[in-house]
Amino acid sequence: MDLTEKTLSSQTVFDGRILKITVDDVELPNGQKSKREVVGHPGGVCIAPLDDENNLYFVKQYRYPYHEVVLELPAGKLEKGQTPLENGKRELKEEVGAEGYSFISLGQLYPSPGYTAEIIRLYACKIKSIGEQQLDEGEFLNVEKIHIDKAVEMVLNNQLPDSKTQTAVLKLSLLLKSGKI
Repeated sequence: MDLTEKTLSSQTVFDGRILKITVDDVELPNGQKSKREVVGHPGGVCIAPLDDENNLYFVKQYRYPYHEVVLELPAGKLEKGQTPLENGKRELKEEVGAEGYSFISLGQLYPSPGYTAEIIRLYACKIKSIGEQQLDEGEFLNVEKIHIDKAVEMVLNNQLPDSKTQTAVLKLSLLLKSGKI
């Protein structure tokens, strides 16, 4: 059975600085009609920066939608005119003050495919050097260094609730243990 839904019409109900929300009329595979609410997003990137002792560098920042401080890997929104990897390198420099090398792709993830079109690209790298953070205006965060084994334990104990961080930590750990990197 073809599972594709056909878009019949689309109405933008919000067009903001980052998000665009549409309400779409669709035709379902069985011919019936339905509505889909979609949050458009330019996409994001997440970097798992690893030092020579297998420590990962995390950032701790207040995340307003959850009204709490969240520990996560460096990440950010994709900017036009740059590749996802270029965006990741920029975020690493801004948030951690680090420069990396030996970047590898850890794939991509769909954070919530039921309503958002956001795609987050995941990378890992080795840390070449660490200097001063270059935070964006209005950005406040602290850097924390955590050994990858401890980070895996934190994922399994629900201490790292961020999906992109969980995915990157677990994938990188498996790749390291298998000797693939």
